[in-house]
Amino acid sequence: MIQTKATAGIAWMISATVLYTAANLCVKSLAHLPTEELVFLRSATSLILAGSWLLWKGKSLLGVNRKWLLIRGIFGTIGLATFFHTIRFIPLASATVIQYLSPIFTVLLAARFDGQRGMRPVQWVFFGLAFLGVLMVKGFDPRISWLYLGLGITSAICAAVAYLATMKCRDTDHPVGVVIWFHLVAVPVTGTWTAFTWVPPVGHEWLLALAVGVLSILAQVAMTHALHRGEANVVMPFKYLGAILAFVFGLLLFDERLNAYALAGMTLVIASLITNTLYKRYRSKKMGALVS
Repeated sequence: MIQTKATAGIAWMISATVLYTAANLCVKSLAHLPTEELVFLRSATSLILAGSWLLWKGKSLLGVNRKWLLIRGIFGTIGLATFFHTIRFIPLASATVIQYLSPIFTVLLAARFDGQRGMRPVQWVFFGLAFLGVLMVKGFDPRISWLYLGLGITSAICAAVAYLATMKCRDTDHPVGVVIWFHLVAVPVTGTWTAFTWVPPVGHEWLLALAVGVLSILAQVAMTHALHRGEANVVMPFKYLGAILAFVFGLLLFDERLNAYALAGMTLVIASLITNTLYKRYRSKKMGALVS
């Protein structure tokens, strides 16, 4: 039963990663629009879809665990805004790799605030290597300034807090009810800001903006299901598959080339997280065998 639950969580996380990558490609195509406008368009579309679904099902828009839902909304908004800003100005693969430090922070927060098991010494080595990989991506790519590295790490930390809030609501609120709080915060905040900086999308850009919202809410629901069905230290590392997808499609669609050192850094990040996942699963099986 535990194994089935873990497998379901991983499957949901992989689905979320593919959907998020597709949404980020749309954002990259709209990089000439202001960051706050991109966040507003994405959140407004998602709010309409999520709100309509909850009303149709007769569920409350405000949910139950409102303290953690509000935390999820605030930090989710900050994390998304900083991430979208990095997508606009640095290669998509690099922005993705930096932001994907969030699983590390999520595991740390889950151990502290959600009662999940903490990391063993060898896992600190794995995560240290992941950080080293991110520094390699930054250090060997002149397009990535310390500002954008800082924004990327800020996005990762905020995303981790949002993921923790999602886990704290897993027993009280429906996944769509958790998702909608992000948009309840993001729409008024970015909408007010956008009113002073609005740049009208043209032609097919409206379709791309709509796609960002639709793909994102599907990804958020999938992510919420993943966190509800599996432990953070098992499912979160599978987000790193998004770095590979971002590199491939960034190269094919936007001719975003990375040098060998930056690619080595990406590889180090992904390898470290995969190794940590395999180690964690090995430890879980070993402990299960001892108990039985």
